[in-house]
Parts: sequence; structure tokens; C-alpha cells
Amino acid sequence: MRAGASATLSDRVLGRSTLQRQHLLARAGLPVPEMLEHLVGLQGQVPGVPYTALWSRVAAFDPEELSSAMAGRTVVRAPLMRTTLHTVTARDCLALQPLTAPVLARTFASTAWARRLRGQDLGPALDAAGRLVAERPLTRAALAQELDLRFPELDATSLAWAFSYLAPVLQATPRGLWRRSGPSALTTIEAWLGEAPGAGMSLQTLVRRYLVAFGPASVNDVQAWCGLTRLREVTDGMDLRRYRSTGGAELLDLPDAAVPDEEAPAPVRFLGEYDNALIGYADRSRTAAGSLLDLPRGGPGGAVGTVLVDAAVRGTWALRRRGDGYALTVHPRASLRRAEKDEVLAEATALGAFLTVGADVRVEVARPEAG
Repeated sequence: MRAGASATLSDRVLGRSTLQRQHLLARAGLPVPEMLEHLVGLQGQVPGVPYTALWSRVAAFDPEELSSAMAGRTVVRAPLMRTTLHTVTARDCLALQPLTAPVLARTFASTAWARRLRGQDLGPALDAAGRLVAERPLTRAALAQELDLRFPELDATSLAWAFSYLAPVLQATPRGLWRRSGPSALTTIEAWLGEAPGAGMSLQTLVRRYLVAFGPASVNDVQAWCGLTRLREVTDGMDLRRYRSTGGAELLDLPDAAVPDEEAPAPVRFLGEYDNALIGYADRSRTAAGSLLDLPRGGPGGAVGTVLVDAAVRGTWALRRRGDGYALTVHPRASLRRAEKDEVLAEATALGAFLTVGADVRVEVARPEAG
């Protein structure tokens, strides 16, 4: 039940707590499925990003472990939290989809596609779409062509988008496999996994699992991460420890969860775009302040991201082809101390070797963007 708020936690403590819970203070020797379930999935809108995310979190990470799990259908990519694609275990996909389905439906209702279909009976078309993608995965464009033949009175493109939001779907492989690609082809969760989503996990369980991987955090943080609302009603009935941020917000945590000291060592870490360690909060000031909240987005295949130094965003990175090899360039937002720069270069070199499978990579730190 609700207890009085206790200690105030600084941004330095909260930043280190996030990195600790995310296994970014120290890489962990966990199997990929166990890490994915600990993190409640990884943002996977860009297919390459989960590989960079796991490389930064798992000791001696072998990308084929994730790729093989996806090919074997024990790990999938599905639209879940915040309506975005997440890489999750099949078990978590089945448990999370019923909770996130209303968010997807609410989001679709505000789109132009929904407006074009307003007042129409979509049931037969959505049922037909489900049968079509169960036979073989289809892109939205291919699905729209098939639906246009069967339901010419309806806007086929909008129907395909409606299906991708309103039906329990996922993206089929080979898209998302290591160093392979494929179309953004949809199929149903039931067709791919042999089981339809059921009742789903409880909201209390969802909150607890979020706090394991992200806490301490506010109710607004939990809601920003998953897209659900009215979670205050859930947390008010839970046995949680309560803190305050320096801005006065109430922060929640599990009763037996520890927070690190604000001087705990925090190594340099490279994250891909959209990494949940940064965007899984409404208030991101624990790791990024001011202009640093403007995180890189939409990179080419997981080849751009954010650099953390001393548990805070200190710049960005980008991997680009250059001649017969590659260049991995770090763009710091302010000057780095010599020891920090050396650590950045070492981590960048290791990341470049991982992403290019040992190709020739020139690593460089550009002039600071500010200061």
C-alpha cells in the first residue's frame, strides 16, 4: 500500500540505477531470452538495433543466438509497447499483446486511415486479411492488393493498416535476422507461434517487471514506456517503495530493490537509436539534460546511436561506409577528458568490429558540437 515518500534521489543516482537495471553498468552473462525477458523486450523498430543493444548488455554476445531464436520462433518482433515493434520472447509476446492491443486500437483511431474507413463494417475484411497472412506473410502493400480484389468498396490501403493495428500480428523473418534482411511482412501471432494471445499478464505484473528493468520510476514513466494510462490506480494498490526525484516527482520501486551509489563507476556505453534505457521514461533527465534529450532517430539499419559517458548522454555515434572499409565517428556534445576519450575510442573500436564482423573500421572522435 501507499507509504510516505522517503529519500530524494539525484539524477546521478537515477542514471546509475537505470544502467544497473539495464545491465549497462556491467555486462551480464545471461542467455538472450533471459535478458530479453528481464528488459521486457527491446525496441526493435530498426531491425539492427536489438543486436547493438544486446552487445552492450551481454558478455561475449553472439548475434547468432538472437538470430537463431528468431528463426526458431522463440523470439519475435511485434507491435507492443507504445505501438512500436519490440523484440521479445514468444512467451512475452503472448502475455503483452492483450495489454497493448487497446493502445494500438486507440492510436489507429486517430489516423487518416481510420477516418477513411469510418462507419464501415470492417469485420469481414479483417477476417479475410487474417486468413491471407496466415497462409503466407505479406507486406501491407501486398495485403492491400489482395484486399482490393475482395473488398473493392473499401479503401484497401487503409484496410491493410487497420489490420496491422487491430489484429494480433507480428513481423515474420527473415527480417530482423543477423546480417540478413527481408520485407516488412506481417502474419498473425497465432499462425506464427501456434497459439493465440490469451488473457495476458496482470497490470501489477507489468508494473513490477518495468520497475525491475527501469526503476525507480514514476507512474508517468511507466505509462510513457508502455502507452497505457490510469496506472496510478494500479500502483496505489501495490506494496512499493517510494522516493522523490530532485524535481519533486514521486518515484516507485520494488521494496527489496537496491539503488547504486551516485559515485558508482559507470563505463562508456554505446546504444542504438530508440534504446529503451533512454526513451523508456516520461522524464529522461536521469541520463540526458537539455538539448541532449534530442536523441538520434531513424538511422540506416542500426548504424547510429547515443554515447553514454559517466551514465549520461555525452554525444552520438554513426557508422558509415568509407572507401573499402568503414568509419565510426563519435560526435561529443562537449569536450571529453583524456581518460574518457580513450575509453570512448576503445568501446567504439569494439563496436565497429562487432557491427562489421571484423572489417576495416576507422574510429574517430569529432570536434565537440558545443563547448
